[in-house]
Amino acid sequence: MTHLASAWSALGGDPALLPHVTVVEREGALRARLPVRQLARACVGACALAAAELGARRAGLGAVPAVRVDDGAVATAFASERHLLIDGRAPVSFAPLSRVWPTADGWVRTHANYPHHRERLLRALGVPADGASADRVASVLAERSAHEVEETVCAAGGLAVALRTPGQWAAHPQGAAAAAGAMVERERLDETPARVLPPLTDPAVLRPAAGLRVLDLTRVLAGPVATRTLALLGADVLRLDAPHLPELADQHADTGFGKRSAVLDLATGRAGFEELLAGADVVVTAYRPGALDRYGLSPEALAERRPGLVVAQLSAWGRRGPWGGRRGFDSLVQVATGVAATEGTRERPGALPAQALDHGTGYLLAGAVLRALTEQAHEGGSRVVRLALARTAAWLTRESGCAAGAAGAATGAVAAVAEGVVTTQGAPYGGPGPWLAEADSRIGRLRYARSPVAFAGGPADWARPPGPWGADPARWL
Repeated sequence: MTHLASAWSALGGDPALLPHVTVVEREGALRARLPVRQLARACVGACALAAAELGARRAGLGAVPAVRVDDGAVATAFASERHLLIDGRAPVSFAPLSRVWPTADGWVRTHANYPHHRERLLRALGVPADGASADRVASVLAERSAHEVEETVCAAGGLAVALRTPGQWAAHPQGAAAAAGAMVERERLDETPARVLPPLTDPAVLRPAAGLRVLDLTRVLAGPVATRTLALLGADVLRLDAPHLPELADQHADTGFGKRSAVLDLATGRAGFEELLAGADVVVTAYRPGALDRYGLSPEALAERRPGLVVAQLSAWGRRGPWGGRRGFDSLVQVATGVAATEGTRERPGALPAQALDHGTGYLLAGAVLRALTEQAHEGGSRVVRLALARTAAWLTRESGCAAGAAGAATGAVAAVAEGVVTTQGAPYGGPGPWLAEADSRIGRLRYARSPVAFAGGPADWARPPGPWGADPARWL
């Protein structure tokens, strides 16, 4: 089974729709030892096909529109945070203490972009905050074992993982739990009647999610990519954050396209949240499994108060296994799951050419929401979909079924037809230029990557650029 067929099957899609997809291969895009390009195009293609399917239903079309997945657009979008410019300034992706460090017996990866994560890391290592230079942290880590650092920092609520090989991760209980689960968990929660979606009325642009309201309770990076995609497709996306946990401004700029951003304290603003929930069609969360349950935000509790809801949950490690309650980010998952070991050398761990676990999982998450909406229109029922970065990593490292880095050598107009997917050979990837755009916004002049989700008649860009974090009212338009 091809990557795209596998992704589409994970979303519950009809394989008969795969011939509607054309893939444009570009040599040199997302070059890696692992089949990153294949995974990336599969995630985008499955999302775009789900959008086209829902759009055809709502517009009363006789056939699903043609989907086009271009490796160049995909490669550019998967590094969107690197291509962003704000008034000509390039954002800083990682803080000084977010990196790979040598330890007494191996390597460890830390993540300290947010101030509270930095503080927890330093406290766990016994490094005073006022003397926390990279050299000081390096000297402390060099005297400790990687697994000791992992456990000590995680126990303090910080983020650190020891480098593992694919075999070591497969033998780890969390690795086994991640590999055993479905790539996309899909569940019907109740017997709510079939959803009646109003027909699309805009003849100019096919926006499958038009008129739908999405509550976005996500943070870096996969969740915001998913909701950014739903916004592209016409959804009214309102991102909610706690006022005491501000998002990093550059990250918000990259993933805030098409959305509005508001702050709401769930501990003191429950009435406001319940009012928003009453008008929502979709709720997307990206916190540790169970972290929001105390606020009544488990899928079951949400669906009980808002029947017919689609709940999408994202986590780093999955909800099963000993690490189910741990925090995590793409860079950490790469190191823990053997990806960094595979992409590196004996002297130093490597990394994927993009945060592909984040971006790929984000597009799959958006596709899962779109497919849940389509299924609701047929069968009804409140729905929950769940994805995890570690599960996507398992797909990349052990279940791809393709030679690492293979891109196909066929030439000509049509290179291959696999599982019904038409593949054509395009020019080599020469850089992101053709897939970048510019726009003015309330936060400055932006250069940004356009969305790779493309189908006939669909939107070419977002309806609005991002605004300042937390600057919008916490209400529906």
